[in-house]
Amino acid sequence: MRILFTTLGSPSHGRAQLPLARALAAAGHEVLAATTPPIGSVFEHDDVRVTTPIDDVMPGADVMPELVEIAGRTDLDEKERNDLTLQVMSRSVAGGMARELLGSLLPVAQDFQPDLILRDGMDLASVLMGEKLGIPQLPTPSGTSNSLDPADLLPHLNVLREELGLPTHEDPLSVVPRGRIDYVPPELSFSKYLPASWSYRQTVNVDRGSVLPRWVAELPTDRPLVFAALGTALPMFQERQGSEEMPEMPFRMPDPNDSLRTIIEAVSRLDDCTAIVATMGIPVDTDGLPSHVHVAERLPQPLLLEAVDLFLTHGGFNSIREALRTATPVAVLPQFGDQHKNAQRIQELGLGRKVTESTPGAITGTCREVLADSAIAARARRARMSMLALPEIESAVADLEKLVG
Repeated sequence: MRILFTTLGSPSHGRAQLPLARALAAAGHEVLAATTPPIGSVFEHDDVRVTTPIDDVMPGADVMPELVEIAGRTDLDEKERNDLTLQVMSRSVAGGMARELLGSLLPVAQDFQPDLILRDGMDLASVLMGEKLGIPQLPTPSGTSNSLDPADLLPHLNVLREELGLPTHEDPLSVVPRGRIDYVPPELSFSKYLPASWSYRQTVNVDRGSVLPRWVAELPTDRPLVFAALGTALPMFQERQGSEEMPEMPFRMPDPNDSLRTIIEAVSRLDDCTAIVATMGIPVDTDGLPSHVHVAERLPQPLLLEAVDLFLTHGGFNSIREALRTATPVAVLPQFGDQHKNAQRIQELGLGRKVTESTPGAITGTCREVLADSAIAARARRARMSMLALPEIESAVADLEKLVG
């Protein structure tokens, strides 16, 4: 088979796809990843061809005035604001953004002639490419697929279908006619609208050869170990904001520098724990930090979570799945996008708590609540067993071969 992967957003989106791409390539299939230049390096050490025709597409760039208006409305509560924002974002992702992606991806697909498209959740252009080329397409695990209502996407996709000379659809689930791929079992699903279909085991072996640094192995084990990380998307977003590729947003996103400083202050108050903070390259003044706080630029997160008692996370879907895989209770400090809904879902499942105020005191308090709640730890162990009951990712190869026929 020839399989086309499409990958947008941050490198974590590529990391979510990498085990599946690796398994397909190892089985002898030809794999091409079409992505942005910053994400291309995720695949460079595997037997995967990479092309980078996609510019930095910005979800919501074409509806920015409406998003600014929603952000400034005082008559909306948090749920109403989030729901309205998602409706407007749906118009962007299935409208202007999908049209732009079609211009970049359709020539690649016409040249490569794939038998199957495995797409990023933000890539709705590949829904239409699959219809145009007469081949199956499935979304890979992503927060976008989990969050957006296909009923909101349908009218905008139908506009593009008409432009392409394709039949329009009445069923909102026409966006996933062959199902979707997930790395969590149905009972732990974070998808609000899409049915469960192809579920495989989340792997802890994403980066080949990754090991924990020796200093981590020498940390004390007579007290809880807390790991805090801000994720890759927000620091990358801030670094590139204002460049020609990514114009400055007209409303304020969370500042990763402020968020990181707040997190470090919060874990500094956990003086009966050992804390590790991953900075993702954000400069940090470590002078005066208490001895129980250890700062590192990057660490192999899936490995470290196997030994952690609490994960203080931004709530990206990659990080959430990795915590489920390792039975790690979580305190979620959401920053933007699907992270707020992920935090809410974590609370519904009883696997952790959402931090409701972005202050050091609130973060510290939530961390202590999670650490003290033995029921959360028990449910996290149950979730890990459910994750381990899923078939390994390599079994997806045979399933996809049957799907393609």
